[in-house]
Amino acid sequence: MKLITSSANPLYKELKHLATSGQARRKAGRTLLDGIHLCEAYLQHVGLPALCVVSQSALEHHEAAPLIAQCQAGAVTGIVLPDAQYQALSQVEHGVGLLFVIQTPHAVVPTALTQSAVLLDNLQDPGNFGSILRSAAAAGIKQIYCSEGTASAWSPKVLRAGMGAHFILEIFEGVDLAALMSNAQVPVLATSSYATQSIYQADLSAALAWLFGHEGLGVAEDLLQLASQQVVIPHRGQMESLNVAAAAAVCLFEQLRQS
Repeated sequence: MKLITSSANPLYKELKHLATSGQARRKAGRTLLDGIHLCEAYLQHVGLPALCVVSQSALEHHEAAPLIAQCQAGAVTGIVLPDAQYQALSQVEHGVGLLFVIQTPHAVVPTALTQSAVLLDNLQDPGNFGSILRSAAAAGIKQIYCSEGTASAWSPKVLRAGMGAHFILEIFEGVDLAALMSNAQVPVLATSSYATQSIYQADLSAALAWLFGHEGLGVAEDLLQLASQQVVIPHRGQMESLNVAAAAAVCLFEQLRQS
């Protein structure tokens, strides 16, 4: 593996741009997997990365070494950085210094919605986004459809929050949710505090899609009107509503329980 010590090195400068700029990631069609868990999940579910980046202190680390060896066996280009330079790329505090550069997947949107899925309308928070992906993957959902205004699914923050869920899901970005819902071959359910039917009264035993929206504004009104059904998550106390990631988890696992 090649040691790079200069911050003026062109490859290092490119990595710095990828680590700090969503525009740079979009232009390059690449993103970063930061940390042991994401790198391990990528190798397990997808394959070899485009580039393997290691901090000097992680070269002999017992968790990193096998992953590095797997990359070397696959002839993946690898570079080593001094710890201080590596930390300028990483957003993981006190983590093992391993980072993969990968090509950002661009899945082709299916012509029709035919299976259980999650639809995200203008979701903004990376933590919520990643948490919903984890819940969807754990509940056996395969497809995620994201509106144009939703945060980038493949940003380092969403990737970290997803904890590897990305690699077992089909994620479609920039989707016209209204068109998708209009042609859906499965029911689309939206949660609403104004709905009269509880999710526990609804029949969730067959394939269906869930629609979740912006953390503060919720789902856009035009999309709510296109939903097959609106349901409410009953709760006690004086809180007006649940966090969107918590609400998604309740819905997805109630669907799993009924299936």
